[in-house]
Amino acid sequence: MTSISVLPVVLSGGSGTRLWPLSRDQFPKQLLSLIGTDSLLQATLRRVDDLPRMNVAPALIVCGEDYRFVIAEQLLQMKRPGRIVLEPMGRNTAPAMALAALQAMEDHEDPVLLVMPADHIVQDTAAFCRAIQMAVPMAMSGAMVTFGVHPTSAETAYGYIQCGEALTASEQGEAGIAWTIQRFTEKPDSATAERLLRSGDHLWNAGLFMVRASVWLSALRICRPDMASAVQAAWSARSADQDFVRVPAALFAACPSDSIDYAVMERLAGDGPRDPALPAGVVVRLDAGWSDVGAWNAVWQAMAKDAQGNAVAGDVLMVDSHNSLVLSQRRLVSCCGVDDLVVVETADAVLVMHKDRAQDVKQVVDRLKREGRGEWQTHRKVHRPWGWYDSVDAGARFQVKRILVKPGASLSLQMHHHRAEHWIVVKGTAQVTCGERQFLLTENESTYIPLGKVHRLENPGRFDLEMIEVQSGSYLGEDDIVRFEDVYGRSPVV
Repeated sequence: MTSISVLPVVLSGGSGTRLWPLSRDQFPKQLLSLIGTDSLLQATLRRVDDLPRMNVAPALIVCGEDYRFVIAEQLLQMKRPGRIVLEPMGRNTAPAMALAALQAMEDHEDPVLLVMPADHIVQDTAAFCRAIQMAVPMAMSGAMVTFGVHPTSAETAYGYIQCGEALTASEQGEAGIAWTIQRFTEKPDSATAERLLRSGDHLWNAGLFMVRASVWLSALRICRPDMASAVQAAWSARSADQDFVRVPAALFAACPSDSIDYAVMERLAGDGPRDPALPAGVVVRLDAGWSDVGAWNAVWQAMAKDAQGNAVAGDVLMVDSHNSLVLSQRRLVSCCGVDDLVVVETADAVLVMHKDRAQDVKQVVDRLKREGRGEWQTHRKVHRPWGWYDSVDAGARFQVKRILVKPGASLSLQMHHHRAEHWIVVKGTAQVTCGERQFLLTENESTYIPLGKVHRLENPGRFDLEMIEVQSGSYLGEDDIVRFEDVYGRSPVV
């Protein structure tokens, strides 16, 4: 057990459906590189690198089972350690923070948790670090600190915090940059949002928190004893699996679902009765170019723009067009004579909408679900712990995939009931198991895997293995896989 000052905790849940078609259920927005080359998760982790004169521990990440291997890969790309605690199912942010606090108490001597969503943008890292530095002494003394952003418009998608008594005075002589919390208002209607904006004493709730691990666990036991008990029961039965800490699904499923704000923070506000055993609630103003990038109009606001107000990325050509967001992943996208549009092109879907309708993308996702289409859930290119595959073409009784297997990685030992496969190596070396046979394939060599034959694909080399796979059969769905052995601990049947 080590003694530290601050433990960054990154909550990496949520699906980000309003950023479809880039963000999807199996590859949500926190794993995307929306601004710059880092994913939002990686940018969140780098944000604390510049905290000066602090003993900051490697980050702890809480995420869902489905994202564990992609997150581990992104940490590997950054060459930094970090614990990953897995939630078997989503139960909102309060239970996730409780899992983080329990892990923190095991690893360290009651650190201050800096709890950050994985999918936000902060453009001024220096200002962010100054706000964190200011909050640390308050959190160390037992307060629960949240962070608020000066509102610039009457947003209905954000929560609002009313500032109470000023606790500090800035050097510029402002009324204060830290206050007690007077009241929370969660996602108001338009009229209420306008009133809160005009009041001058409300901040947007940025969803960032600082508190000692023990203080959070104590507050949760007071405010939500049912939740605290359920999380503790699941944590007591935890297990370690490779780089991950797991809690049993059956026990965690009994935990109520609630946010940090609803479960605890609203009980700390000054506009109602408060248990004296609860910590003081404090809000620190955050002036750091914050955005939750919750919809495409927020992405447009955060990106650099040309003289016509257009924000573009990829192979994009703009002619006499203004104030638009255009993102291209694969093909040339050209816009002529359009204003205030969002155009997002991916390999298997294109979104075109007016920028003012950014909140309505969820309706598209809901319709895809109702119609049983897969584009709401996965991209054409699907990431796996061993690498990825890209579905290049498909037709009646056939499908063609491009497959990449990382050095030293292997697919599961598996079998298909309804399809046969042809494998062609285009780069690297493949080790193939087919029934009782095991052999190597190199560039320009191929093999055939008959229907019903137990098989495995491995990369024994030091470089990526790239292959073309041609599937043929009566059913080609990904759920036609029976696993016999799997080094990644995945289900025997997909």
